[in-house]
This record gives sequence, C-alpha cells and structure tokens, in this order.
Amino acid sequence: MTNDRQQLLLTAPILPTLLGLATPQALGFLVQSSVSIAEIYFIGQLGTTSLAAMALVFPLMMLVQMISGGAIGGSVTGAIARTLGSGNMARAEALLWHVIYIAFLLGFVVTLIYLAAGEAILGLLGGKDEVLEQALIYIAIFFPGSILIWLSNMMLGVVRGTGNMKLPAMMMIVTASIQVPLSGALILGFGPIPAIGLAGAAVSILTVNLINVGVLTYLHATGYLKIRFNPAHLAPRVEFFTGILSTGAVAAIAPFFTVFMILFVTALVGRFGTEALAGYGIASRIEFLITPMVFGLGVAMNTMAGSCIGAGDYDRAERVGWAGSLCAGAVTGSVGLILAFFPEFWIQIFSEDPATLAVASRYFEVTGPFFGFFGIGLSLFFASQGAGAVGWPVVATAVRFSISVGGSWYFASQAGAKPEHLFVCIGVGMLCYCLGTTAALYLGSWRRGNA
Repeated sequence: MTNDRQQLLLTAPILPTLLGLATPQALGFLVQSSVSIAEIYFIGQLGTTSLAAMALVFPLMMLVQMISGGAIGGSVTGAIARTLGSGNMARAEALLWHVIYIAFLLGFVVTLIYLAAGEAILGLLGGKDEVLEQALIYIAIFFPGSILIWLSNMMLGVVRGTGNMKLPAMMMIVTASIQVPLSGALILGFGPIPAIGLAGAAVSILTVNLINVGVLTYLHATGYLKIRFNPAHLAPRVEFFTGILSTGAVAAIAPFFTVFMILFVTALVGRFGTEALAGYGIASRIEFLITPMVFGLGVAMNTMAGSCIGAGDYDRAERVGWAGSLCAGAVTGSVGLILAFFPEFWIQIFSEDPATLAVASRYFEVTGPFFGFFGIGLSLFFASQGAGAVGWPVVATAVRFSISVGGSWYFASQAGAKPEHLFVCIGVGMLCYCLGTTAALYLGSWRRGNA
C-alpha cells in the first residue's frame, strides 16, 4: 500500500474520500447483481421445475456468498485496514497467509456439511421429486467447488483493506461480463457447447471465481498489490486467526438471520395465495437491487474506519460512520420513496397480472419509506466490521429478524389479515435495525471494542 493512499484514508476530507472509494464498488456490485437476474432468465427457459429448483438452492448459495464476501470478507477488510493504519506491514503479510488458510478451512467445512446433510436440508426447504433432483445436481457442483468462492471473496477483502477499490470493482465487472454469456451457453447450449441445464449456472460461478483467484494470486506474488506472499510469515499462528475470526465469526451470524427471515416471510406471504407470493417475490427482487448501493459505501466505510482505528484516531473513525451512514440513508431513502410513490412503473416490467401487481405495489407503498433506515443500519454494520466491533450490529440484526418474522407470523395467523400487515412488520424491523446500529455508535461501542 502506498503512503499516499494511507495518508488519504487518515487525513483527507471524509465525505469526498468516502464517495470516491464507494463509487467504483457500487458500480461493481450493481453489475454483479445483474448476473442473478440474467441467470433467472436463462433458467426460466428450462421451465417451471428448473426455476423451482433454483429457488430452492438460492438461499444456500446466497448464504455462502454473504458470509464469505460480507461477514468474513468484510472482517478481513477491517483487519487489514486496522493493521495498515497502525503501520505494521509485517502483520499485514501474515494476515494474507491466514486469509488463505481460513478460506480453505471454511470451504472444506461447507463441503462436509453438503456431503452429510445436503439432501436433508433441501428436503426441509420443501424440495421433492424432480425439483429436488435438479437442486441436488446444482449443489453437488457448487459446494465442493465453493473453496474458490471463499478464496476469491476473502482475497478481494484484502485488496479493499488497502484502500484499493478500483481493482476489485474492475474484476467484478469483467467477471460479470464473462459469467452472463457463459451461463447462457452452459444452461441452454450454444454452438458446440452442450446444454447442461441448471448445472451450467454452478459451473459458470465457479469458473469466474477461479479466474479471480488466479489473477489475485499472481498480483500478490509479484508484489503489485504491496501486500505480498512473504514466506517469512507462512507459519500459522493463533493470533492472526483470531485477528480475523474474532470479528468475522460474530458477523457471520447476521447472514443467517437475513436468509431465514426471507424464507419465513416468503412462507407466510404464501398463505395469502399464489398472486401474493408472486407479488412479494417481484418486490423483493427489485428491493435487492438497491443493496449494492449500500455495499459500495459500506465497504468504503469499513476501510476508512478501520484505518482510523488502527491509527488510534477514534474521533475521525466515528465521523466516518456518521457521514457514511447518513449518505447511505439519503440514497436508499430516496429510492424507497420513488418506489413508494411510483411502484407500478417498475413492477409492470415483470408481470401484467393485476392481483400480483397490487400486492407488489402495496409492498413498496408500505416499506418504501423505511428503506432509508435500512440503508443507515446496513452501512453501519459494514463500518463496524472495520472498527472491529460488530456485536451490537448483530444484536440489531436479531431484533430486526424478531420483529419482521414474529410480527408477520402473528398477523398471518389472525382472521382478516392482509399481506400489508406483514409488510408493516418488515418496515418496522428496518427502523429498529437503524436505531440499534446508530445507538451502538453513539454510545461508543467502537472505542470500547478497541480499548
């Protein structure tokens, strides 16, 4: 890492620096989001059974992505940023080796879980008959190869921790441009490439992650990325594992709450009929597209806050948290209000069924005004990873889960309940998530976590 970049993180005006770091990341995450939409289109050409199988494995796939890229990967970013902020390059080189060790370990654990309980888990999620058969084909490829996803996401976390946001963004954009046509060719067949159906989606995601790992390994080995593979720090040491996992293990709880919330709310909305389920499905996918905006800014906050904490400048780190979270709230809040006031403009792209459109529109009318609170909460979750203090943000995530799922379950069981009653619970959950994360920052959790 250059001295100029470190100096920028520690002394430059906060908001312009944050926005400069966040813009390429937001663009990269937004392009990556388009991959899942393209894959759904390709799989849709195979029929309803394949779509149902993909819906079955999607939460499991997202769990791996969210933990490797968000929870553990974000903690890697924070650990690297704090280390470089303190000026300790030797420790940063040791952390790089331990990132590799942890990625292999977690990839191995995930594979063992698949071998021991993969079919049982899919069965609990409702998979059966041909849908289950296709889903099993997908995870038989995805999970044994998931080591590539762990390596790719965690090594990208190292790069972001140095303050280099352009390279990861460029790699996300390039791999997305490869993955979309590759998925289409493998799923549907193209020229000499035979169609292999749903398995093609698994092969394509592992292929692009293999490319990422190869490129990043080369750049670290040649010294281009400043933090290099130094054999002097090759030996495993407990302190370096704990430097990453002390934050990452706690942060990894949050994705479980998020995935289970989606599963439970989807099941509860399904009680109101097929149209309600379809409408909620469309709305949740549109809502998912605003998340990359927060990811981009949150990763930048992670790096800046971590660097400031490492340098002992707690005041600046907290100012980074407040400035970045308010910016995230303004962006996501604006998007939420647009969706709340003009929902039909976006929803009719996906469906023309009046009942489905009505439910999706009602979702945004109810939850849209709360999107800004969600943006503040999520951005502070990422910033807290940089500060090495994610305990209270995880508690806030649990509170959001309890309100969204518990409240939805209560209203769904009442006579005369309507889908919008559930949507109110989801919105209130977002508000409480925001209150929990901001209260933690205001009460000094970042200072206490590094005392």
